[in-house]
Amino acid sequence: MREDELHRLLTVAAEDVRPAHPAATGWERARRVRRARRAAGATALAVALLTGGTALALRPAAPPPPATTATPQESATPHPVPVQTPPADLTYPGHPLGRLGDPVGATLSDRPVRRALALHQPIDPGTGVAGRIRVLGDDGVVRDLDVVTPAPTRDAGGNEAVPLKSGSLSPDGRTAAFAQTDEVIVVDLTTAAVRRHPLKGYLEHVLWSGDRMLVGDDDTTYELDPHTGAARKVPVSPWNVAAPDPIGQPDLLLELGGTPGGLRLHRVATDERGRGLDQVSVNFRALTPGNQVDEFYGRGWLHGHRLARAAWITTGSRGGLEGVAVLDARTGGVTQLLNLGRDRWKGCCEVLGWEPDGAVLLRHNPGGLLRWTPETGEVTGVTRNLFGAVSLSAG
Repeated sequence: MREDELHRLLTVAAEDVRPAHPAATGWERARRVRRARRAAGATALAVALLTGGTALALRPAAPPPPATTATPQESATPHPVPVQTPPADLTYPGHPLGRLGDPVGATLSDRPVRRALALHQPIDPGTGVAGRIRVLGDDGVVRDLDVVTPAPTRDAGGNEAVPLKSGSLSPDGRTAAFAQTDEVIVVDLTTAAVRRHPLKGYLEHVLWSGDRMLVGDDDTTYELDPHTGAARKVPVSPWNVAAPDPIGQPDLLLELGGTPGGLRLHRVATDERGRGLDQVSVNFRALTPGNQVDEFYGRGWLHGHRLARAAWITTGSRGGLEGVAVLDARTGGVTQLLNLGRDRWKGCCEVLGWEPDGAVLLRHNPGGLLRWTPETGEVTGVTRNLFGAVSLSAG
């Protein structure tokens, strides 16, 4: 066999023989596979990034995550309801004035008070006969005002009324005043001393303004110094002037009055500034439509910037209801109404003053006294079956 034939035979035979270094050959193959896969992966990643970036650029911006709103803690005092009603069944949780109807336990001359909480002149609901004026001291004892017997007030037409008025007792509970025809009687309840100050007119109204008194009749109102008897006329209506806040400005008075549809609040300066600072119409924007005051009656009482006064009111389609209104004395806006309904004596519910915590004290004929907190709507009873006139030291 020639040499070239032998070489061709060996080459054919060696074609099915595996390499002599299989590991090296395997690693080389694996390296080639990894390079191919990396190249394919890089290409795919580039395509993905290009596609995703384009889509991101074209997609509308996502809305921002919702802001986290803190949940407010529940307030101990709920938002005041503009029109409120008392509960069907009143509770009587106890109040110092609850003893106002107790029997007389002493005379003022024998046992003067340190401070009086209230004055009360009983009136028999059957006969209309008025009794003697009584003094409830801060010790809980009811005293007979035996040092003086004020006569009924009367106007020029001869109409009479009991001498005890809602403004007779001073805010500090130490002095009582009674308007009389042509004079004013002042009683120091801490000593039982009596002073009389001549003052011309059929005087009917009396209330305290700081350490002075406002005394008036249909035509004239005087400002009186109860210690010296010095008096001067002031330009306010004795019917419509509100009892000032004891810690407010005694020289700045408020008149609240008018006729249905024309109720007005008038700020009056009684010092050297003279009459009339401003006048605003009473408005009901804070109330729901259909709720309003038709006419005020009784004495109004100021507590800070809030003014409370009894009124005949309309709620919804019902008019002629007895009620109490609280106004913002700065704007004339009625902020709350207490609806007392129709099943009451006419003019039943005169306001008698404020308590320091912002509660309003009012008459509730027939029945006695109520305590109303406009900010919460709570109405509770103070005393039952208390007939007659009442004056409180609550300012």
